[in-house]
Amino acid sequence: MKRWLTCWVMVLVLACSGQLWAQESVIESIQKKGVIRVGMSTFVPWAMRDKTGELIGFEIDVARELAKDMGVKAEFVPTNWSGIIPALLTGKFDVIIGGMGITPTRNLKVNFSEPYDFTGMSIVAHRKKADGLATVDDFNTKSVTIAVRLGTTAEMAAKRHMPNATFKLFENESQALQELYLGRVHAVVASAPLPRFQALKYPNKLVAPLGESFTREPIGLAVRKGDHDALNYFNNWIRVKQADGFLAKTKRYWFETRGWAGQVK
Repeated sequence: MKRWLTCWVMVLVLACSGQLWAQESVIESIQKKGVIRVGMSTFVPWAMRDKTGELIGFEIDVARELAKDMGVKAEFVPTNWSGIIPALLTGKFDVIIGGMGITPTRNLKVNFSEPYDFTGMSIVAHRKKADGLATVDDFNTKSVTIAVRLGTTAEMAAKRHMPNATFKLFENESQALQELYLGRVHAVVASAPLPRFQALKYPNKLVAPLGESFTREPIGLAVRKGDHDALNYFNNWIRVKQADGFLAKTKRYWFETRGWAGQVK
């Protein structure tokens, strides 16, 4: 009986091992299809629509460079930010390349690559409505209303650093900014450099009171858990693109210049 049980245990172990070994990495799947499906959402200047409706931005360039190096095409899957991780987990796309901040909570659901960028949160405020508010502490009061995009690290940072403020949550940043333009909120918290760009674009109405970010966050590619080959490839790709200067050069163009501004509405 013991020998019989031992044999069955060995068979089960080998069967399970075989199933695990047979699981296909998303890297192999991408190469077979000839397409990498990229989950993303629009954030200025990470990903935007130009005047013709085409996607442009920092993350779009990163994804296209990754696809080129893999010898495949990039297919972008625009997704509401609040549902982007569930969409990845259900296989709607292969990877999230969307300025996603690496957080412990998100890391419980997905695996992150090494950081390929760092960002931070800043504030753009209504010049008249927020007159006299110049620090994070100034905005940390119930009488101040802050608009922020739902499900983002901007929401997390705003609530962590300004817990006493009143918040309005929106599905996208354009809605939050519209509330600010209309003077219905005091400020919008968003990833840099959006607040500075908005203040430069509408100097008579908006201001960037802090002058700099009040957080620093690592940004990574997100993939489904258990795919070690995918993480290995993406991590090494990031190291190569950091070493050859591609990431730094692309970041400078989209975040430190406005040469692209005429392409968008």
